[in-house]
Amino acid sequence: MTKKILRGIVIRSQSGFFTLDTAEGEVVARLRGRLKQGPKTGDLIAVGDWVKVAILDEDTAMIEEIEERERKLHRLAPTPRGEYEQIIIANPDQAILTFACANPEPRLRMLDRFLIIAEEQGIPPVIVFNKTDLIGGRLARNLYGHYAKLGYRVLFTSVEHKRGIRKLGKLLTGKISVFVGPSGVGKSSLLNAVDPDLGLHVREVSEATGKGRHTTVVREMFPLKNGGYVADTPGLKALALWDIEPEELDGYFPEIAERVADCQFSSCTHVDEPGCAVVKAVEKGKIHPERYESYLRIRFEDEW
Repeated sequence: MTKKILRGIVIRSQSGFFTLDTAEGEVVARLRGRLKQGPKTGDLIAVGDWVKVAILDEDTAMIEEIEERERKLHRLAPTPRGEYEQIIIANPDQAILTFACANPEPRLRMLDRFLIIAEEQGIPPVIVFNKTDLIGGRLARNLYGHYAKLGYRVLFTSVEHKRGIRKLGKLLTGKISVFVGPSGVGKSSLLNAVDPDLGLHVREVSEATGKGRHTTVVREMFPLKNGGYVADTPGLKALALWDIEPEELDGYFPEIAERVADCQFSSCTHVDEPGCAVVKAVEKGKIHPERYESYLRIRFEDEW
């Protein structure tokens, strides 16, 4: 049987079928059986993966090869089968970490976890604090501006007031971007504001619980009219770290990492050891107390 081989990027994954964007248009394919063999400790294929696909006939296409990932936004997935690496998206150029200023209240510990993963994978993060219309731009900057002081790119946005939308659109142009964050923070609304042709479905935050409800239920990547792709992912309730050891954690907080060498002990945990440069910096107000608290809770209270 004559077959044509095309290279494409996975833009949608659902129920064992994968939609690929290729030079000859979109192709829906399944994964070749031999690629599924062996123990599975993580997702074999994910949105954002580059693959080689064989076109067997007009109704049949099989993915023959999955190219090696350059980077990945991933997490330790909760599963009864044991530890499993879930790929949120493969090969992103940047991660748009999206949280609401209010309704729902921002989960800064989850944000810090995303920043750890982005640092570990070499993915440039952009932090978006959305819904500034609910608390005002000045208060939003006072509450969350310390992330910008750490060197992170931070945007304050409001779909209601059309604030920050043009700047966000410029950041997305020509890049593969993934929007991640809890449910109800306005990821889909922001994307619709940037590119109305996307027409993503939007749901309101539950008045009863104050929590977001899932709008996006399938991982999917969409082409933008000005170039590039954007992935709108389902809202996450939990974000467990994958392949990062507790004792490595201080290296992923830049304001802590730069002071580790000044601690009296090389094995310092930055809690109550004498001569700890990190604790001293916290006491002097040089490290934001919420970031320090986040470091402590992730390292000592979370499950590893």
